[in-house]
Amino acid sequence: MHPGLAALLVRRMLPACFLLAPDACLGNHSANRANRARRVKLIIGLGNPGAEYDGTRHNVGFEVVDEVARRWGLEFQSAPADAVLAKSRGLPGGPPAALLLKPLTFMNRSGQAVGTVQRYYRVEFSDLFVVTEDVNLSLGRLRARRRGSDGGHNGLRSVIECLGTQTFSRLRIGVGRGDPGRGLTGRVLSRFDAEERPAMDEAVDRAVDAIGLFIELGIEPVMNRFNRQETAEGEADEEVGE
Repeated sequence: MHPGLAALLVRRMLPACFLLAPDACLGNHSANRANRARRVKLIIGLGNPGAEYDGTRHNVGFEVVDEVARRWGLEFQSAPADAVLAKSRGLPGGPPAALLLKPLTFMNRSGQAVGTVQRYYRVEFSDLFVVTEDVNLSLGRLRARRRGSDGGHNGLRSVIECLGTQTFSRLRIGVGRGDPGRGLTGRVLSRFDAEERPAMDEAVDRAVDAIGLFIELGIEPVMNRFNRQETAEGEADEEVGE
């Protein structure tokens, strides 16, 4: 058969929408699902670099992304910023496609590394997920938000300033206020007591689960599952700055 005639027959057999927009012909649901799969998520754990800060309350964000990397068999390497980065390419049978980032700029300048990596990989703001500690939440409690102010957290303040937006998802992990007479700096730079560690280990496990859910389905299911779970387990904590 003449090639031109064969092409004409194919065009008559296929719906016009398939020729003009195959995704539309397959249905919006399938197209949206494919688009989500192609978009990479950037998961950021906030903390301070250096062995002297390991295990401190301020470094819970680092601890969470370290655990994600461990479970997924990833190693942190140099990033196009003052940070380390672990990459999952979403290969069949492996973990989902994602970037795990630990800024090495110290907490108060975390946004410099976050902004650089976000622009380098062209990650949408809606695909960012920042994990950090919060002294205003009770020990081990999780709180997810799709947007909001820094709530007095210097790391979140830096991220907001460098991105130029408050519209990015974040997960705050409660480390407890402790003695009200003690300064916040001393509190966040302190290590967990032996009796606190089991609650934090459990919180880190839940945070890893929250990250997996965010990568798969976005922030809404994370909020619905983890915020409600936390509220059901105890009285609501005071919300600060959001």
